Formats: sequence, C-alpha cells, structure tokens
Amino acid sequence: MRGLTTDVAGSLTETLQQAAGHDRLVLLCSFQKEESVILDELLVIAPHVRVVTIDTGVLFAETLATWRAFEQHYGVRVEVEEAYGDWTGPERCCGVAKVAALEHALAGADAWITGLRREQGPTRAQTEPVDVDSKRGGIAKYSPLAHWTERDLWTRIHERGLPYHPLHDAGYESIGCAPCTHPGSGREGRWSGTDKTECGLHL
Repeated sequence: MRGLTTDVAGSLTETLQQAAGHDRLVLLCSFQKEESVILDELLVIAPHVRVVTIDTGVLFAETLATWRAFEQHYGVRVEVEEAYGDWTGPERCCGVAKVAALEHALAGADAWITGLRREQGPTRAQTEPVDVDSKRGGIAKYSPLAHWTERDLWTRIHERGLPYHPLHDAGYESIGCAPCTHPGSGREGRWSGTDKTECGLHL
C-alpha cells in the first residue's frame, strides 16, 4: 500500500494547527475511521480540545467497545451528550435529539472539528477544510479530512497501528445508530431504503 502524499498528510496537520488557535475547541467524535486519524494528531497539536460524543442509547455494542479503545489508546476522556429516546428506525430517527445534543455540546465553543469528507457523498461534496458554521452563530467549523479518500484513511490507520471500529471490516463504511445502519458504501447504509441521507448535524 502506497504511503500518503505530502499534500494529503499536510492538509490534516495544517487544518488542525489552525483549529488549535481556538481556546474553546470541540471535536465531535463518532468513533469511526475518520476520528481514528484525527485524534492521532489532534491531541498532540491541541491538547486542550474537548472530545465529545452523542450517545443515543442505541449505539452498536462495537461502537461502545471502540469508545473504550479510543480512550485507552489516546489517553483521552470522551465527554457525553445524551440523546436518548424510543429510536426504532428511520421512521423514528434520533436526528432532532442529536441536533439538540450537539447544540448543548457547542454552547460556549468558538470552533468545532468534524470528520466530514467530500468523498462520503453528494451532500458533503463541497465540504471545505475551514468554514464558518452559520447555523451556530458563525463559529469556525473545521473538516481537516475534507480532501482525504477512503484509501488515505486506511493507509494512515495501518501505518500507525491506530484503533478503529470493527464494523468497518464487516462492510460498514459509515456507522450510526444500530436501528438505522446497515453495511454499504459511502453513506448508502444509513437509513437505507429511504430518501434520508443526513441526521441534521451538518446540513
């Protein structure tokens, strides 16, 4: 497997260095491969960052195990925002509760970091590494992997022996809540069989 190009690797580092200039910085973590890569550099560059996850109460058991693995490997305590409810599938999706949990997590923050990548799908194809979140008072929004490919991620994970979510090995490229997530490429496994493509955190 080829190594990462200087441009790809540098885009992550440079974006995180810019994000580190914010005193009240938050990383939203879903314990997917993107966060495996981001945390590996972020905690060195910006040790003051708050790492936050949204727990809907219907996460995969594998997600909970990856959560523990991340905390152990990276030496970080992940803060929790709860979005519990009777989530049974796309018809009863946790989206509204997740958005409310994100708003609470970002209260007082002046910047946040996401794992968005252009390659993930049409709704994310215009993602910029550095942006302004107009939905949240104009705080800065950083997507340091915007230009990274699936191959780039796995190259970095394997080169550095980083922990990652085991469901990625079972054909799940994108992983959300258990009732609404199935194996699939890109985000095809999320809310499959419906027109829904986003839970509302980013769009």
